[in-house]
Amino acid sequence: MTRKQKRLAVISGMGLVLALAAALIFTALRDQIVFFYSPSEIAEKAVQPGTPIRMGGLVLEGSWKQEGEVNSFIVHDGQTRMTANYTGILPDLFREGQGVVTEGSLQLDGTFLATNVLARHDENYMPREVADTLREQGVWQGEEE
Repeated sequence: MTRKQKRLAVISGMGLVLALAAALIFTALRDQIVFFYSPSEIAEKAVQPGTPIRMGGLVLEGSWKQEGEVNSFIVHDGQTRMTANYTGILPDLFREGQGVVTEGSLQLDGTFLATNVLARHDENYMPREVADTLREQGVWQGEEE
């Protein structure tokens, strides 16, 4: 085997090992990646129950029900409404009519089981994904960033 062939074999071997390592890393991280969807996108894309996602939109006025630490509220984007259930203490800034991002998964009955609820932190902030989605729907007219 010539020197040039040996060098080519070493480079090819390193490339193969690097490709295998990248494939293993992406496979391991696949379950950790959380995608953001609005209620309309969840309905359109037929998100599978149990898939970890983030759902964002506005909390519908008059929809929040609380019994101890069990909370139920409706998140909407102007077109589609989805009931979210959360067990735990909601953030102090959680309010009806304001933006919210919930992390969790869709259930078989079509409701969203939230494991984490994020509320905006002041009067001027709305998460970019939520603001963009609501702006597209014509529901929210907040300031452009």
